[in-house]
Amino acid sequence: MIKLAPSILAADPLNLEREVLRVEQSGCDWLHIDVMDAHFVPNLAYGPDVVRSLKRVTRLPLDVHLMMDHPERLLETFLDAGADGVTIHAEIDHPVSPLLRRIRERGVRAGLALKPATPMDAVVPFLHETDLILCMTVEPGFGGQKLDTRVLDKIQMLHHTGYHGEIQADGGIREDNLASLINRGLTVAVMGTALFHSDDLPALVSRLHALKEISQ
Repeated sequence: MIKLAPSILAADPLNLEREVLRVEQSGCDWLHIDVMDAHFVPNLAYGPDVVRSLKRVTRLPLDVHLMMDHPERLLETFLDAGADGVTIHAEIDHPVSPLLRRIRERGVRAGLALKPATPMDAVVPFLHETDLILCMTVEPGFGGQKLDTRVLDKIQMLHHTGYHGEIQADGGIREDNLASLINRGLTVAVMGTALFHSDDLPALVSRLHALKEISQ
């Protein structure tokens, strides 16, 4: 069954606790938290205090995505705040392996992300050091974008390597295109607008969880 990770980037910031409890009670699996430094991507969002606060109000695993030029500067802070998974980017100008190793040493799921234009070759050397690979299906930074279908082949390529970790995608994922991602090997779908703006979230979550069976 596909795991659903609502991205709080699409939640109502004035009612964040209520929004998070709503997706939890509707049966979602993880909570995705985008951390943006206004340098690596052209937006600014969410610090460790948000992670720490969310840890107190939800039982959902906190999936923290560090879209930062220098994740090493705040990695320990996010780990201390209660992240259950931390994903860094393959494109950063810093050795990746030591950061992945440190995340795992803390008993946290280590992820490695790549932008749509970044070739899969960028993450292949690190597959044995990761628990999750995140294929961005839009240019990271803002929600509400259209899914870049070119990334579908990249997800399928990763699946065909026999990778045993989670294969995650983020950006433009909706009910009408999720099955195509699942068919290529996706195991975790980050969804923002499609979930938080749903009029009947429990029913939508139920349908999305069933897509694995429908798509076969």
